[in-house]
Amino acid sequence: MSEDKKNNTPETATTTPTASPKVANTYNPTSGSSAAATVAKDVYGTDKRGGQAGGRGRGRGGRRDDRSKDDMEQRILEIARVTRVMAGGKRMNFRACVAIGDKKGNVGVGLGKGADVTMAVNKAVNRAKKVMVKVPIVKETIPHAVLHKMGAARIMLKPAKQGRGVIAGGVTRIILELAGVKNVTSKTLGSKNKINNARCTIGALQALRVADTK
Repeated sequence: MSEDKKNNTPETATTTPTASPKVANTYNPTSGSSAAATVAKDVYGTDKRGGQAGGRGRGRGGRRDDRSKDDMEQRILEIARVTRVMAGGKRMNFRACVAIGDKKGNVGVGLGKGADVTMAVNKAVNRAKKVMVKVPIVKETIPHAVLHKMGAARIMLKPAKQGRGVIAGGVTRIILELAGVKNVTSKTLGSKNKINNARCTIGALQALRVADTK
């Protein structure tokens, strides 16, 4: 009996230390985090450049989209903070008025609202792209004089000689520059509201006509 006890004691002593390092290796926090990171990279397919695999910006199509976006120039006409009264209190949002154009006769004005300025600007740009108008340009100026009225805002546009420049102020100047009109004389009559003047300017540009020489 004494020999059996002596033989059993070293067996138990040798088995316990071998099990402890295995448990310690399985619960190592550093190894678990690195394994999770590698699994996450494999799942989302991140490449060496830091972007996701199959993204639109890496292919030829993404480059073409970037070039088309660069052709359109955008200018912020006004950013205001608006408040809506709700049942639980007041909710504040941002309103942005943005004008976009390619300086080749295409121009548009959009209005957007959002919880932050970036969201409002993006909505305004998307809206402006949908309502763009074509401005007839003859010898870097407008073909004829026009007086347009929209609400309390009135805008008068007159053609100018070459080298005269854009004689305008406020939002009217920005819209005419984005449209690509290099020589024009304008006057804002009536309202001083930027949004109304911007809409009135777009209406005046829509009213321009070119005579058919055929």
